[in-house]
Amino acid sequence: MVTYNYTHNTLFINSKKFSLLFLSAIQKNSRAAATMAKLVMLFALCVLPALAFATRPMRTPFTVEGKVYCDACRFGYESSATTYIAGAKVRVECKDKLTMALRYSKEGTTDSTGTYRITVAEDHEDQICDSILVSSPQKSCSEATPGRDRARVILTGYNGIASYNRMANAMGFMRTEAVSGCSQILKQMQELDV
Repeated sequence: MVTYNYTHNTLFINSKKFSLLFLSAIQKNSRAAATMAKLVMLFALCVLPALAFATRPMRTPFTVEGKVYCDACRFGYESSATTYIAGAKVRVECKDKLTMALRYSKEGTTDSTGTYRITVAEDHEDQICDSILVSSPQKSCSEATPGRDRARVILTGYNGIASYNRMANAMGFMRTEAVSGCSQILKQMQELDV
């Protein structure tokens, strides 16, 4: 019997069964049986620890964090009239790079400051991951802003980033109608631009 101890990263082999298998192969003086015993031993010592390591969950999970806003002026970006939405639903999705098949999905909700934090326990090295807007609790601000409805996040530990926290760009919904005072905000922004 072969078992893998996750806490000590060690492989234990029930030596009685392997000894009997190996001895019986030698006793029968059969070359095929001896070769088979060696292959089983090689598999147990090389392949099984690698498989156990590959399926082991990460010790430190990733945290995807971002904000969801309401674009009160329908500018398509954040402004001084922007408010942040509590209770908005956001989903982290990871897709295979080649086939674009969905491999992972987890949903979260924004807190009172419009911030969401979604914990992702697996490494998604060979996948494309995005934070995606799902829904807004505000009926008057529930239209996803084109181009601001998703944010790319890198969810792998094999890219040189030391932190396990991943910050996603802010994503936004637009009000169905712009609030009053938006023309003054736009004028102020144009004056600052000059």
